[in-house]
Amino acid sequence: MSPCFRFQSLSRLALVLPLCFGCDTGCEGGEGGGLERRGSVANAEQLTMRPVTEDGYEVVEASPRMRNRQEQERRSEARENLVLEPTEPDPMADGFTLRQAVEGMPTDGQLVAEIVTSLGTVFCDLMAEEAPKTTANFIGLARGKRPWWDARVGQWRHNKPYYDGTLIHRVLPDYLIQGGDYLGDGSGTPGYTIEHESHEQNRHDTAGILAMASHGPDENGAQFFITDGAASDLNVEDQYTVFGRCENPEVVERVARVPQGDDNRPLTDVRIEHVIIQRVAGGAANARRTPPVMPEGYDPDNIRNASPGPSEQAIPGRVPEEMHPLDPRNATKMR
Repeated sequence: MSPCFRFQSLSRLALVLPLCFGCDTGCEGGEGGGLERRGSVANAEQLTMRPVTEDGYEVVEASPRMRNRQEQERRSEARENLVLEPTEPDPMADGFTLRQAVEGMPTDGQLVAEIVTSLGTVFCDLMAEEAPKTTANFIGLARGKRPWWDARVGQWRHNKPYYDGTLIHRVLPDYLIQGGDYLGDGSGTPGYTIEHESHEQNRHDTAGILAMASHGPDENGAQFFITDGAASDLNVEDQYTVFGRCENPEVVERVARVPQGDDNRPLTDVRIEHVIIQRVAGGAANARRTPPVMPEGYDPDNIRNASPGPSEQAIPGRVPEEMHPLDPRNATKMR
């Protein structure tokens, strides 16, 4: 699934660097040494030298092209076992409403999506009034309220947050970042589609626009994008539903500019760790990070499993431990 949809490809400049292969005469730096020997057979060994481990093995590093090829082969093999088309009816075929999506949440405050990525957190005001079906779908998937088809196991997932652990699989600086595919390559769908919702604010003229990615008209699913600049060409075909506006543009900028390979895919995974839905008085501008949930039985006072240090001995109320005879703190007593 491509979010860029018909955007014009970015032009690339090819730089041709002249190489001087072992000049006999007339090269700057003199004959027999210096820069004129760069790229010649004389220093080929140094140019091709690989790192060596302490026990003498050469370290062969995979090039981005090699890594991309290996990743494509891995995904191709995995796709052979996918059940892409649902074999059972959609449990929510009759419709999924905003009331169902926000069940159990507070009723006061603006609906805000807290999109936690491995490179930072983005807060987005959700447009429940302008795009109620799209907003309900996004919230339902994020909270695990909306069942979705998992092609990896061939069944509908219930009560399982969709976006947690998915990837930002396409990055285009000054244009957009796209994510929300559990297969990680833009080909996955939640097993159903929802129709496009057009409204007066359905424009992509600035950075921070949260919208649905789509194969075509009325084919929205789960994937979304956030603009990293004006994407006005997407306004021509009114099919990419805008359902939010995001703060924290520096996080989107950071994600959009990570090193990328083929298909504008980040060379190092940028992961969507969680999408948390909350209500915030004043909206995304006033939102704060949700504290992490600690494991049951977690006690920060006992996390070190170590004896208190000298400074901790002086904490009021703490009973001093009985020191070992060889403990350095017992040195004065040992003299």
